[in-house]
Amino acid sequence: MIRLYGRRVLLRPLVPADFAAWSEVRIRNEAWLLPWEQARVPGMPDPTRDRESFTVRCSARDRERQLGAGYGFGIFVDNAFAGEINLNSVQRGSFQNAYVGYWIDEAWAGRSYMPESVAVVTRFAFDDLRLHRLQIAIIPRNRNSRRVMEKLRYREEGIALRYLEINGVWEDHVRYAITAEEWDERRTEITAAWL
Repeated sequence: MIRLYGRRVLLRPLVPADFAAWSEVRIRNEAWLLPWEQARVPGMPDPTRDRESFTVRCSARDRERQLGAGYGFGIFVDNAFAGEINLNSVQRGSFQNAYVGYWIDEAWAGRSYMPESVAVVTRFAFDDLRLHRLQIAIIPRNRNSRRVMEKLRYREEGIALRYLEINGVWEDHVRYAITAEEWDERRTEITAAWL
């Protein structure tokens, strides 16, 4: 199992045994998280409340990892589940790109665990997976997520209009990125500050 370490965070793939902790955090944080996520599909099992659906979700992430198509990680602080961070839609060939998505339990927010987790995933993406580019897309009014990018000083590339469907609405997103060249230039700085 992949385990990635920051100064204070451990990132590892979620497993079926994590259901109780993951479910408790997701349910407790619905009002905090759902405004920034895609709407749940009616009639589909909800992994926050259905252990079998969560197990299927873990298996799907395992398959993505085996195929090199995605890497999902739980964020753990002091052995407690605190959130998730993912490298999604890993593309090889001439693009060598992945998209980063993340969320954190409101109880852990504001303590810089998420910038640290993004730095850990960035190091993994460039140093281990040898990707060339990471992209992060954030709804402009999501100040907390944008603050993560500000702390890390990832490059803002502009606004993508009606980029992703969030809660049934096609939302504009601010796009951020970092390339392998930027990582090479900033590795020492980011490592010293976050890792």
